[in-house]
Amino acid sequence: MPELWLLILLCAAGTYLWRGLGVLLSGRIATSSEVFTWITCVAYAMVAGLVVRIIVMPTGLLATSLLTHRLLACALGLAAYYLARRNLLAAVSVGAAALTILNASHTLAG
Repeated sequence: MPELWLLILLCAAGTYLWRGLGVLLSGRIATSSEVFTWITCVAYAMVAGLVVRIIVMPTGLLATSLLTHRLLACALGLAAYYLARRNLLAAVSVGAAALTILNASHTLAG
């Protein structure tokens, strides 16, 4: 049992060490620098890659839906995002509702 507490403490120390270092260095980072711009681009690329992977190669329950349904729901969510003046809640709500309705109609028709 003492080993478990030691493991928990080491994990917490590792997590909070990096968070604390981030807080200390955050005031010294110029958000307009080329390095920060590069980091931002890499972060956006990673999120975009994950979203595409979820749409094209889903796992779990989402894998039971058709690719055309996932693509249409994504397109509708993107349209809602821009029509609602870049409102992320509207986009996610419309995309989720569209996917739910498309899957339900496909299940009922099948």
